[in-house]
Amino acid sequence: MESLDTPQIITHIEHNINHSIFDCKWIPCSAKFVVIGCIPKGHGTIEIFEITAGEVKKIKEIERPNSFKCGTFGATSDIERRLATGDFKGTLEIWDLEKSCQVYITKEHTDIINSIDGMGGSTVGCGAPEIVTGSRDGTVKVWDPRQRGKPVANMQPVKGEGKRDCWSVCFGNSFNDSERIVVAGYDNGDLKMFDLRTMSLRWECNLKNGVCHAEFDRKDIPMNKLVATTLEGKFHVFDVRTQNPTKGFAQVLENSVKSGTIWVARHLPQNRDLFVTCSGNGQASLWKYEYPEQRFRMDQQGVSVGVPGTLKRLQRMVVSTQPINALDWNRDHLGLAVATAYDQYVRVIVTTKLNIQ
Repeated sequence: MESLDTPQIITHIEHNINHSIFDCKWIPCSAKFVVIGCIPKGHGTIEIFEITAGEVKKIKEIERPNSFKCGTFGATSDIERRLATGDFKGTLEIWDLEKSCQVYITKEHTDIINSIDGMGGSTVGCGAPEIVTGSRDGTVKVWDPRQRGKPVANMQPVKGEGKRDCWSVCFGNSFNDSERIVVAGYDNGDLKMFDLRTMSLRWECNLKNGVCHAEFDRKDIPMNKLVATTLEGKFHVFDVRTQNPTKGFAQVLENSVKSGTIWVARHLPQNRDLFVTCSGNGQASLWKYEYPEQRFRMDQQGVSVGVPGTLKRLQRMVVSTQPINALDWNRDHLGLAVATAYDQYVRVIVTTKLNIQ
């Protein structure tokens, strides 16, 4: 019996797109969102929808020869609201959606860009605007959209390690003008943390399953928590506040839910301790991370060791007949989200009663 205070996940609007869709993002400071994908002849599409009177209405479409895979507004200001996209040919582009034109294009990857993230666009005091891309070619590249051509950082596989498919990238630790971290997840389960200030590998581990998605609970604060989702219905929450030289970070592994691959995890913008996971059976689950009484302890050598917290599932709801491959929370309206799935539907989802202490 659920209490009256239990959050509810409600599908508010369903809209059939009728072609393959891979990503979705709210346009900052608006009731509009973009849906990224490809049509049957292989061309890429960016479709802009607006919510009006309880329905979604398509107001613009951009089409180009190559299929899009992913997109982000993270490196743009709330005034310009330019969308950065990665495509199946390894091309990074930045779009002026108002004018429906490219303002930046570069092709340094040799294969599909699986994942993209942006930082520094609308947040003051957290460093330069940058975009990070992860590709099937095994490389992770960081770009400054103010500079044309080559990436400002290029993380390649170690010689002799073999080429790995990078499935996920994300920014974090951008709490001032100099600090910035990139985390990359790979098909073999490797999770790597790169320090862009020192241009070094800060930490790595292997999660034993391909890493589908990784995200910090906040990008613009000193590292706090990191969620990494994997194949076979598992995800890990790392407390990245305390790094032990030998043991690394404390973590919680959640593998009790038999829901297939967990494609994505997204933290609530208004509460960093709440996040949703989206899985292969079309289920969205809302989780709360609960901290331990003390987040670290001292070992026998007097060195800090992180202490893991616990996870509490607040709600779950099947919202699609196929895997949910993308979800984006609206940062202006608590509990409002847009999600895409392989059943070719885009859904506007409302989660209630999220004012949880």
